[in-house]
Amino acid sequence: MAKAVTDESFATDVLQSDKPVLVDFWAEWCGPCKIIGPSLEELAEELADKVTITKLNIEENPDTPGSLGIRGIPTLFVYKDGQKVAQQVGIQDINTKSKLKAWIESVV
Repeated sequence: MAKAVTDESFATDVLQSDKPVLVDFWAEWCGPCKIIGPSLEELAEELADKVTITKLNIEENPDTPGSLGIRGIPTLFVYKDGQKVAQQVGIQDINTKSKLKAWIESVV
């Protein structure tokens, strides 16, 4: 299961993590977020040894997305050693579980 991240836990859960972290910036009302959500949940378990998959609700936690310049959702950032190494905005290139998995594996 994907781990929930908040404005307060972002530095600890993401930036200080020992392994790569994918952050899904999402909201309840976001249709594309709902499309990739189940795949992210499944991949959180399948890829648990390689990457930590997290979700940050932008409505409940507006500070982090605001400070990172998030302008559209879903936006996925991948962090390694506290640095953003990849990003994906929208789902056009990751609209299936297999495409999403391949993208994640290519950047971690």
